[in-house]
Amino acid sequence: MADFTSNFWPWYIAITVVLSIGAVLALVIWMSKGKFKTGEKAQPLGHVWDDDLQELNNPLPEWWLNLFYLTLAFAVVYLALYPGLELVQGALKWSQVGQYQTEMQRADERYGPIFEKYRGTDMPALVADKDARKIGERLFQTYCTNCHGGDARGGIGFPNLADKDWLYGGTPEAIQMSIMNGRGGIMPAWGPVLGQAGVYNVATYVSGLSGHGVDADTASAGQEIFVKTCAGCHGADAKGNLALGAPNLTDNIWLYGGTQQALLKTIGEGRQGKMPAHGDFLGEAKVHLLAAYVYGLSQGSP
Repeated sequence: MADFTSNFWPWYIAITVVLSIGAVLALVIWMSKGKFKTGEKAQPLGHVWDDDLQELNNPLPEWWLNLFYLTLAFAVVYLALYPGLELVQGALKWSQVGQYQTEMQRADERYGPIFEKYRGTDMPALVADKDARKIGERLFQTYCTNCHGGDARGGIGFPNLADKDWLYGGTPEAIQMSIMNGRGGIMPAWGPVLGQAGVYNVATYVSGLSGHGVDADTASAGQEIFVKTCAGCHGADAKGNLALGAPNLTDNIWLYGGTQQALLKTIGEGRQGKMPAHGDFLGEAKVHLLAAYVYGLSQGSP
């Protein structure tokens, strides 16, 4: 990545642009020289097709030639106004970030009051409010469906938001905090510590906790390891810890899949889950409506 953020590239772009404009200008001037004198006839260039169709050295019409100069002048003016050379910002001080911020400010001025009027309303009341729920749904469809799906039922590595199983708690406050500040779930890789056999034994024990049929001796060996290495996060009863985001391993609800292969991968290689923070981007008013919509999904609202 450092190769694409070094100081070489702005200079490369600037020099290439300037040389290209200069080269095109020189070419146009060179090609426009040698205008015909009055009464002079065009001369053939030696290219003949179909016996009598010849290419002549007729000059370009003046208006056509002037179009080339006009485009070159436009390029110079554009580079003076906008940051096309990378090294200079341009007279207009335009930037993508600045344009984005301006558009967002205009949007906030126009639509901000719509979100703000719901900010002081508690979430259960918003769930019952059809209009508020519709706004929250639109926010969800815009910002959340890429990961959690249009039906909010998630996928591998992305939690289902339409049930009552929550890694960090399903209260309105917990949901709002998850959206505002984001979450970072870390499952350490135990393969280097436990070895292949140890990982297999723990996976077997965990699989049995959720009601799957497993070998009793293997599960017993896995339980001993679980108590020593896993209970600190998941609890001695394996029902998880909301403060840490450690999942309940007894309910047969799996973020990365509950098959033997998936469990072996999760325990052996670990997992790195990331819920990005949306607070700075959306603001508290939008997050409040979005959290209310998500909370409503888990409560069975339409």
